[in-house]
Amino acid sequence: MNLLRPDLIEHLPRLRRYARALTRDVTQADDLVQDTLERALVKLDLWRPGTDLRAWLFTLMHNLFVNQVRANKPLETDLDTAQDIPVNGGQMDAMALRDIHTALGRLPAEQREVILLVGLEQFGYAEAARILDVPLGTVMSRLSRGRERLRQLLAGEEIDAKVVKLKVIK
Repeated sequence: MNLLRPDLIEHLPRLRRYARALTRDVTQADDLVQDTLERALVKLDLWRPGTDLRAWLFTLMHNLFVNQVRANKPLETDLDTAQDIPVNGGQMDAMALRDIHTALGRLPAEQREVILLVGLEQFGYAEAARILDVPLGTVMSRLSRGRERLRQLLAGEEIDAKVVKLKVIK
């Protein structure tokens, strides 16, 4: 087990970043990372050496998060936590980061999770499908819709579902 601890520690920054994006709260993210590491140590015998430890840890974290949401564990969301994310650059970079963080927060959870896994954490589509326990096509579909919605939000376009339906009916 001592041989794996450096590997677990190596993945902490990515786990923490993904947890922050999922929970949108620094304290809850830290709790989720701690719960994930605890679960990983308890279930270490289920991990197969030679397989991707990072993907296994992300799968554990995702499942813990989903279980918390399903249990109606209240999730406090604070979209102003973007200021806690380290920013390398000036004021414009900070504002762009805030806008992206806010836009990500407005996406449906399913789309946000896929965008974060594929875009930020650089998992392949198949790996993301395994982590989220959904078919590959679902990952691709959610990613496509999520990216388009993110582009619209960042461009300042607000799509009102009622207006879209009215235009389609006419």
